[in-house]
Amino acid sequence: MNSKKGIAILGSTGSIGTQALEVLESYPDYFDLQVLTAGKNADLLIEQALKYHPNSVVIGDETLYQKVKDALWSEDIHVYAGEQALCQVVESNEVHTVLTALVGYAGLKPTIHAIEAGKTIALANKETLVVAGELITKLAKEKGVNIYPVDSEHSAIFQCLVGEFQNPIEKIYLTASGGPFRGFTYEQLKSVSLAQALKHPNWSMGAKITIDSASLMNKGLEVIEAKWLFGLNTDQIDVIVHPQSIVHSLVQFEDGSMKAQMGLPDMKLPIQYALTFPQRLPTNFPRFNFMDYPQLTFEAPDRKVFKNLDLAFRVMDMHGTAACSLNAANEIAVDAFLNEKISFLEIAEINQAVVESATNVLTPSYEQYVQADEVAREKAREFIGKV
Repeated sequence: MNSKKGIAILGSTGSIGTQALEVLESYPDYFDLQVLTAGKNADLLIEQALKYHPNSVVIGDETLYQKVKDALWSEDIHVYAGEQALCQVVESNEVHTVLTALVGYAGLKPTIHAIEAGKTIALANKETLVVAGELITKLAKEKGVNIYPVDSEHSAIFQCLVGEFQNPIEKIYLTASGGPFRGFTYEQLKSVSLAQALKHPNWSMGAKITIDSASLMNKGLEVIEAKWLFGLNTDQIDVIVHPQSIVHSLVQFEDGSMKAQMGLPDMKLPIQYALTFPQRLPTNFPRFNFMDYPQLTFEAPDRKVFKNLDLAFRVMDMHGTAACSLNAANEIAVDAFLNEKISFLEIAEINQAVVESATNVLTPSYEQYVQADEVAREKAREFIGKV
């Protein structure tokens, strides 16, 4: 039996995936890379496969299968394509941990397959829990599967809870940088450009999550994710804006004591922690120096201006398929903004319109989640056509 930990990276060509490969590369005696997958970025997937030599690769876009197959024909690497292959490859006996770093709703189905196969989940795809948190957490419990969060905020909460699992949480505080538009008024947001929205002050991320960060939808999705990861009620979750991004999140216990996890903004640390827990392997990452940050500041988010955050809290109280509808609408709206079909403020307007018009199924099956997602996307496209 291989003593190394077999890893599958779903979404290896994205921001989290590429940084995860850097982590794995630093510990060749600890990890055994089994699977790499990509949606459409065949060129980078081929480059990664040639460098890291996984057992298997999957390209989501089936029209690119031959290109990947031809490029790797002389290598001892299995090449597959399509959603079904993505779901099957995570079930391999050689895979111990599945890092789900796919963007958006696409992460749901393969994550379900990985849990059903008893794999440990390193979750970087927050939408999986946003869309179907009740289903995922129930399934993980039934299968005895651990879900380790990769998002910096949820990793911070998780790290603060180590050694405290017997102590109830009174409240958690998820920190937000505030994005590029912190302090903007509603009037100012009317004229912001795509280029402005894509300039995040502290983190380097993919386009979709960067826009979500600018609109505070990313924080809204994280609030919903936190509810399911840590078994919390809405009134136990709060968001505070922390522009320096040094305090990654905090936990408050019933005695009033608080724990915070701090460090420089670097996604490789929460990625590594999720893959190596309960161990902390030594790193050469830059170290935090208090003298470089003599002041750490905190402020309340403006939920009246950044309506997506308020909408996420509302949806969390609605339960059922409401969060699934919100996520689907947001994916369509953000894509429209990235293609300059709508304005920045119209993202939240479309999200709200879809949530308010969608039928909310309170105890949905997987098929009902799928249907809610499809209907919400169609509604969002209709609203985009009217704005």
